[in-house]
Amino acid sequence: MRREGNPLMAAQDAIPNVIAKPVRSFGGFFSMTLDVFTLMFRPPFAWREYILQSWFVARVSLLPTLMLTVPYTVLLTFTFNILLTEFGAADFSGTGAALGTVTQIGPIVTVLVIAGAGATAMCADLGARTIREELDALRVMGVNPIQALVIPRVLAATTVSLALSATVVLVGLTGAYLFCVYVQHVSPGAFVAGLTLITGPSDVLVALVKAALFGLTAGLIACYKGISVGGGPAGVGNAVNETVVFTFMALFAINVVATAVGVKATM
Repeated sequence: MRREGNPLMAAQDAIPNVIAKPVRSFGGFFSMTLDVFTLMFRPPFAWREYILQSWFVARVSLLPTLMLTVPYTVLLTFTFNILLTEFGAADFSGTGAALGTVTQIGPIVTVLVIAGAGATAMCADLGARTIREELDALRVMGVNPIQALVIPRVLAATTVSLALSATVVLVGLTGAYLFCVYVQHVSPGAFVAGLTLITGPSDVLVALVKAALFGLTAGLIACYKGISVGGGPAGVGNAVNETVVFTFMALFAINVVATAVGVKATM
């Protein structure tokens, strides 16, 4: 019996391919990750590429970060202050603003910006290089693409994520202060005094660790999708879309786990 003429047999042949493709992708990603961590500490380090990529990721991420931070912070502060006003404790608005901004808004905004702007830009850049066979040309010349292109981008994403997290916290607290003091008429001294009532250095440290993990994971996913792209320009577009989806999934999972571990460690 001819298999190509039998829909049932064709479907049976397609099942192993459906299962094997994600397994191969996961294996390739794990292999690339091991190569990155192995070659990261071996000279030479591509300092010029690292600086260029850090500036590139920061340039495409800074404006979206600022545009997202203020509305998120104001919305959180406004909602929280309504509850505090009902209890007659509006002077503790700084406590809620600091806790929400440091522990949740900072990481969430970093996730959105790094996944939506930074990771996609890196994936598109590497994908374009891949379909132009630039990576094969580097291998022919004896240059390891992982060491020359991937490692600088992964470290650049990690560095920029740390900077973005700190920027989100500073801008968010400033926006919350202006909104609480000048719109909801909270005492400035009470707002500032409440900032450190619950939120301490350990919370800031956990937020920075989460930001570093976000950047590292987003950089690894973007670079893997970029160097494994196929199918020409259409494949680059598909890789960028997959980068957004996979990065969102991974970063939100990391946020949940890291938050739980951080709460357990600071108790």
